[in-house]
Amino acid sequence: MTTSFLMLSADLRKPLIFGVTAVYVLFGVCLSNKVPAFFVFGDSLVDPGNNNYIVSIAKANYVPNGIDFGGPSGRFTNGRTIADVIGQELGLNFTPPYMAPTTAASSILQGVNYASAGSGILNLTGLMWVGRINMDAQIANFEKTRQDIISMIGVSATQDLLKKAIFMTCLGSNDFLSNYIAPIITSTAERELISPEAFVASMTSTFRQQLTRLYNLGARKFMVANVGPIGCIPSQRDLNPSAGEECVSFPDKLAQSFNVELKKLVVELNKKLKGSIYVHADAYHIAQDILQNYKAYGFENFKSSCCHMAGRFGGLVPCFPESTVCEDRSKYVFWDPFHPSEAANLVIAKRLFDGDANDVWPMNVRKLSQV
Repeated sequence: MTTSFLMLSADLRKPLIFGVTAVYVLFGVCLSNKVPAFFVFGDSLVDPGNNNYIVSIAKANYVPNGIDFGGPSGRFTNGRTIADVIGQELGLNFTPPYMAPTTAASSILQGVNYASAGSGILNLTGLMWVGRINMDAQIANFEKTRQDIISMIGVSATQDLLKKAIFMTCLGSNDFLSNYIAPIITSTAERELISPEAFVASMTSTFRQQLTRLYNLGARKFMVANVGPIGCIPSQRDLNPSAGEECVSFPDKLAQSFNVELKKLVVELNKKLKGSIYVHADAYHIAQDILQNYKAYGFENFKSSCCHMAGRFGGLVPCFPESTVCEDRSKYVFWDPFHPSEAANLVIAKRLFDGDANDVWPMNVRKLSQV
């Protein structure tokens, strides 16, 4: 079913507005900016509504999601995602979801968001959610966008646009939460056959190929976000009551293990791929700082879901129309069992944009936009 939706969306994308090339040249739709376009790849942390258009259990196109966004859009939070905020900081409009029929013609010249809730680096990831667009498929969708842009403005201008554009990746959490440690997919016995080290190695190897594939398609500026402290999310807290008030150690150690290898991969690709700039966005470090010093950031609750229905931390049931919503969303770090609130997303995004080397290395997104 997912494939048929992808094919339908591609067909809707074929008709191009007549004369768009002339508009591009006359008004400098993209190339007049230092960052002409922003392309986003990832999971539900940055999905702007792609899953609205596929058969999937992982959807957020209903209230109270988007309560501070003017209504539900498919975003898994009360307001903006990290990608939304970074795009705004770059001076661009909200990057549209690839799957939306309206994401066509000149609208793609400032970038497209391919992120899909439930997706991961590995293709098996997210099987429990039925439909999802994993990283390989997201890159395939970008290839179609690239060809559409070439059809509009030509090969040379497209190469220049992609060279100046910023490419953001934000995924990996689901490879652990909806794959390696998901009880309905793997048992403890099965995990013993694949060590955490081997699983992380598989993720890293696959991600290396995917990032290199984007490079070969013309991408040059990358912001690669690592995996946050997934052992601290309300879902994991409620599923592992023995942890008490502490974060759950096993998923957190998995995230840290992958993050070490991801940092090495960023260094490797910067050296190996000529003309590329890979920036390591340490979402784990930033999120951990928020959780440990939440009062300093103006938060009052750093453990529980704002949108909650069941569980000590509101982590047992996703955010549904029947859920109870906290009165002041700005005081909660988490919106639902898995995702940050807009207030937390704002802190994370702005530290990635202007932070120091502890947050984002070897340069922040502002500097990346200027090189």
